[in-house]
Amino acid sequence: MRIARHMLAALALAFTTAAAAQQGMEPVPSRPTDEGEGPFGKLLITGASVIEGTGTPPMGPVDILVEGNRIAQLYPGGAPEDVRKAAQKTVDAKGMFVLPGFVDVHGHNGDPDKAPQPSYGYKLWLAHGVTTVRGVSFYFGPGSPDISDTQRSAANTITAPRLIPYAVFGDKWSRGDPDTPAKAREWVRWAKANGYWGVKFFNSETPEVFKAALDEAELQQMGTVAHLAQTGVAEVTARKAIELGLDGVTHFYGHFESLLKDGRLVRYPDNYNYMDEQSRFGWVARLAPQTVEPGSDEWNEYVDFLIDKYVTMSPTFNIYSASRDVMRARGFDWHAKYTLPSLMNYYAPSPTNHGSYYKDWTTEDEVAWRGFYEKWFKLVHDFHRKGGRVTAGSDPGYIYQTWGFAYIGELEMLREAGLTPLEVIRAATIDGAREIYAPLGQEPPMGRIAVGKLADLVIVPENPLANLKVLYGTGHTRLNRETGVIEQVGGVRWTVKDGIVYDAPALLADVARMVEEQKAAR
Repeated sequence: MRIARHMLAALALAFTTAAAAQQGMEPVPSRPTDEGEGPFGKLLITGASVIEGTGTPPMGPVDILVEGNRIAQLYPGGAPEDVRKAAQKTVDAKGMFVLPGFVDVHGHNGDPDKAPQPSYGYKLWLAHGVTTVRGVSFYFGPGSPDISDTQRSAANTITAPRLIPYAVFGDKWSRGDPDTPAKAREWVRWAKANGYWGVKFFNSETPEVFKAALDEAELQQMGTVAHLAQTGVAEVTARKAIELGLDGVTHFYGHFESLLKDGRLVRYPDNYNYMDEQSRFGWVARLAPQTVEPGSDEWNEYVDFLIDKYVTMSPTFNIYSASRDVMRARGFDWHAKYTLPSLMNYYAPSPTNHGSYYKDWTTEDEVAWRGFYEKWFKLVHDFHRKGGRVTAGSDPGYIYQTWGFAYIGELEMLREAGLTPLEVIRAATIDGAREIYAPLGQEPPMGRIAVGKLADLVIVPENPLANLKVLYGTGHTRLNRETGVIEQVGGVRWTVKDGIVYDAPALLADVARMVEEQKAAR
């Protein structure tokens, strides 16, 4: 048994233990009969401009015919009259924009201290157009409801996105620590047999165990993604993990340690303490000056290495963005109405809550993080420009990042990193879907608007290519120059998941009710 993984899980990351994860969590209620309409034999969405997902520019008006849970036909200019008459449900999307359902490749749910009712997060995701979420993990500990939630979502008996369950390596079972290559392989086979699609690593295994688990995961057609934590990165950087067979790197961990310009190890100050999260995150930003410069031979060689190995980057820029301006993050527009009091309490500076590290956050810390983001953005941009796959993940429930809203924040930050708006939408749709389905050797059934694909769609009144802010549930504030009135525009109007039409504002209203009830109870 290796102490790093236990220290990481129990202390550094403060992930809930098996008992705590379940105690206080409420079961997800069945979907009410009046929540979501369909699926229909024939659903017709009319008059929309279509943003198809792969990078094709918008086109419209187009009518979209959905039969059951699949896109049956696209009618540029409009459907024939007989098709219109045969539709059991028509959604008038004239002047609106239709996109593929968004894919969040980095989701969590299931901490009673933050949000004891999982439908809170599920509804916020759907209200922001997120129709597929990869959980890494959704919950933690043996007996957790990852698989039952997945099955209920697939059957549409709960109001939730399509759920893709990953398990953290070594979690979920009760057969002891998989601390040998043989036990690592046994755990991976067990996870596959129990319905998990992939494995999330925290880089706290020995390289031999890590290699065995990665190799078995490939044999089992399971995806692999890693948060390459500081506790293991001295032995296994991103370069090393990818050489061992890792499919995807989330966050920034491991990349900067692969690009050090002077020595093999990060130079920490003498008083550094990884278990003090302010120390841990404050000094993350001090990595940037220790690395080679963008455009150097070493930098370009590393980017080419990532491309050659077909690795996927899911940077989750948003989850650390408060480090650049913590006062802004505390005052996000949505907190008052849509963030649970228990969640705001969790976000507040704390010696124990993971990510609640702003106990004495200074101008120097924020300036250092802004510099760190410059290099991080550049690395992702250069990787993407050379053909690397970048996907969108939100890692919600930490550091002032509330479900759904955090995902749109990630799209804005991908834009800040240099992806064009069409490239951002591609990262959020087809590329996210392809990351999930690549281990199976399959083209995904969703992620683009095309005949035969699953009817996972986002319908928005405003053009997100002109302004991604119109995707926030709180909308976008602008002045009407003709009337002089300040208007709130945008927000998703309808989310279609598996052919079921959800009223996004109604989902948000239900979330607001949850928030008010918790406030009243307190």
